[in-house]
Amino acid sequence: MTDLAAKSPSELDQLPDRDTEETAEWAASLDAVTKAAGPHRAAYLMRRTLQHAEGAGLALPKLLETDYVNTIPTSAEPSIDGDEEMERRITAWNRWNAAAMVTRGAKHGVGGHIATFASAAWLYETGFNHFFRGKEGDGSGDQLYIQGHASPGIYARAFLDGRLTEQHLDNFRQEAGGNGLPSYPHPRRLPWLWEFPTVSMGLGPLSAIYQARFNRYLTNRNIKDVSNSHVWAFLGDGEMDEPEATAALGLAAREGLDNLTFVINCNLQRLDGPVRANFKIVQELEGQFRGAGWNVVKSMWGNAWDELFQLDTTGALVRRLREVPDAQVQTYQTRDAAYIREDFFGKDPALVAMAQLLTDDKILECFHLSRGGHEPRKVYAAYKAALEHKGAPTVILAQTVKGFTLGEGFASKNANHQMKKLSVDEFKNMRDLLELPISDSQFVDGVVPYGHPGADAPEVRYLQERRAALGGPAPARRSQPLAPLPAPADKAFAAFDKGSGSQSMATTMAFVRLVKDLIRDKETGKRWVPIVPDEARTFGMESLFPSLGIYSPKGQTYEPVDRDQLMYYREATNGQILNEGITEAGSMADFIAASSAYSTHGEAMIPFYIFYSMFGWQRTADQMWQLGDQLGRGFLVGATAGRTTLTGEGLQHADGHSPMIAATNPAALSYDPAFAYEIATIVKEGLRRMYGEALPDEDRDVFYYLTVYNEPMPQPAKPAGIDEGIIKGLYRFNTAESAGHTTPANASRIQLLGSGTAIHWTLKAQKMLAEEWGVAADVWSATSWTELRRDALEADAALLRGEERIPFVRKALEGVDSPVLAVSDYMRQVPDQIAQWVEQDYSSLGADGFGLSDTRDAARRHFGVDAESIVVAALAQLARRGAVPVTAVKEARERYGL
Repeated sequence: MTDLAAKSPSELDQLPDRDTEETAEWAASLDAVTKAAGPHRAAYLMRRTLQHAEGAGLALPKLLETDYVNTIPTSAEPSIDGDEEMERRITAWNRWNAAAMVTRGAKHGVGGHIATFASAAWLYETGFNHFFRGKEGDGSGDQLYIQGHASPGIYARAFLDGRLTEQHLDNFRQEAGGNGLPSYPHPRRLPWLWEFPTVSMGLGPLSAIYQARFNRYLTNRNIKDVSNSHVWAFLGDGEMDEPEATAALGLAAREGLDNLTFVINCNLQRLDGPVRANFKIVQELEGQFRGAGWNVVKSMWGNAWDELFQLDTTGALVRRLREVPDAQVQTYQTRDAAYIREDFFGKDPALVAMAQLLTDDKILECFHLSRGGHEPRKVYAAYKAALEHKGAPTVILAQTVKGFTLGEGFASKNANHQMKKLSVDEFKNMRDLLELPISDSQFVDGVVPYGHPGADAPEVRYLQERRAALGGPAPARRSQPLAPLPAPADKAFAAFDKGSGSQSMATTMAFVRLVKDLIRDKETGKRWVPIVPDEARTFGMESLFPSLGIYSPKGQTYEPVDRDQLMYYREATNGQILNEGITEAGSMADFIAASSAYSTHGEAMIPFYIFYSMFGWQRTADQMWQLGDQLGRGFLVGATAGRTTLTGEGLQHADGHSPMIAATNPAALSYDPAFAYEIATIVKEGLRRMYGEALPDEDRDVFYYLTVYNEPMPQPAKPAGIDEGIIKGLYRFNTAESAGHTTPANASRIQLLGSGTAIHWTLKAQKMLAEEWGVAADVWSATSWTELRRDALEADAALLRGEERIPFVRKALEGVDSPVLAVSDYMRQVPDQIAQWVEQDYSSLGADGFGLSDTRDAARRHFGVDAESIVVAALAQLARRGAVPVTAVKEARERYGL
């Protein structure tokens, strides 16, 4: 007997045992069962005891893994409220058309994926027929995150219900003509159908969690009651390897998001082979989700397995299912009954005896066909259980066969992800298996036909009636224009027009002050959604804590340590700030949900997400691409921007390239403002464009990226008549004369273009050039190198169409007869975006290379962008034109120690 009472506390538990005799009796009972019935029976009793304790409400650690069987036994499955035979026929048509669409497209070399939807068909069809709420009923309906590779099946269903035509299907992955279907769920490409981009993989699950969380946020803040909306995320088991896929599991459980269900299609395969060849991905995922606090429902085996489990009186079958690795399960799918008898059943005498009671057909039915994810009753039971579970999100682990119903050439083959077509004979076999009324004569010249029972067929009527009862078509995106939001009062923006006088202010603080005033607006203030990744105090936002509150579904269950201070840490169920902790990915997912609420929920929200600029585009650019695809609107704010302004932090914090990455995103309007009034002007224009006057969607479906700095500097007053230049990207801030610098009448002249914080070094260089070298310099503020480039590219395209159009940068510099020197706190590639459209002699300075830890002045000298370096570069440019002596350049270098 194992004497648990004799063990020392350090070996077992730090808690004292108040009744060692009772503990010993429990241990003796366990030993007795082990001896009499075997260790597997003892383990079974222990698991059932723990499950019973959990159900009784005892505070015990969670049981992280259960047997490799269904969570819901057949005897407990609810009946389906519908016509199962009709739904089987509907699913058969959709399976056929999904495969036909990809096969026909393969003739054009455009690719596509067949096997994923083949495995997941019932996971979708059961939801569409019974669970997924549409947008034409009460509320906002459900939000569906469709697995990208399953898109052909979704198109096939839209074809069956009349939303797509054969022409659409024939243009799958052929969009250039304007009547095609995108490869995956891309709202920007098909905005009436798709709501949420789910490719790249891993972004779907992360976004789904934050969408469910944002739904609660909207409800708790009394913006809109969306408590009836449920978020469904369809994922692949291989996809769960992506770090983003599981990054927010704890958040979902912590906040009790029972409005969220993950459906993981466990076909045991990823793109090149098994997900966990030597292990079991379902068991791994179960432990991962249970450990994070999720409710787990496993749907592993179909009804054919019931007979086998009834014969398993010793537990040998369950044991064998737990120990067989995934790759071997995949192999069974492709082998005959004799192989399965020997390899699976032959390992245990009890299983050998069981196999003798089974026919070959029964074995093949179980191992080739019968999976929980392929039987609508089991999927229905799992979905119903998920919706009825309260207090935690649910994950459904549904086992399927990749390539199911596509024939022996596809099912469970490692290469099936790359297999793009079926032969005519394979289609005919599939037709017979699915019992579809498609004749051989319909295969004309070897082309597989699409199948449709007719617009008035019972299948179509049934499908449409089911969707009508659930609130309309799904998936579907609301794209109707909303009423413009009223513009905030000009007072908030005009507050920066006079400048800061002798007081210095960082542009980060200017932005925060502006938003603080805008949030007070009676009409639109509540629609602002401040998002920050645990750096609010860095950005001077702590003053918003008491007034706006930090969102928490639990409110504030403690007394904050700084409660007696003016800017104390206040959490509230209706808090407005989303303070996400140290997760840029989570913050971006928040931003995406808020930025598209105008479509998802018919509520225009104004998110701004402020972050270390280095940890934005560099870290989460994939999500920013997703944001553009989802047609999101709002303000991304890269704070502590630039390569030299964040003193002491060093290489990993020094951003010298985020505007360059932002320039690659067509939906991102990227600005590098130098002054507070520029920020106010840009934000005012952004609110007008995205939320104000009714513009075409293609003009409104953008987001803004502003870089702001933590270096306090004097903020000048706003010159008159420069709004267009601020928005377009360039205006003349001053001339040497208007700045009060005296130069000779015949002085050489140069144009200095600066952006962001570099404007201040440029202004210092302007003064030095005048006072020390007799050179007149005009200073221009380049608020957006990227917008200047895009305007110029559009002008070039217009010329090719025969339209006369001059780029704005060329018009702005028109009449200037002097060289241009551009300066920024970013790599030279950023200002060089406009070089080819500047007719004057053009050169640039920038902070190329890795950042380093030092003072601002030392860093700027290191990168050659400080005022002295600008002076030398300006003199060198003028010397090349013969406008100043060549010796001046050498003299300046020596004077400034360069």
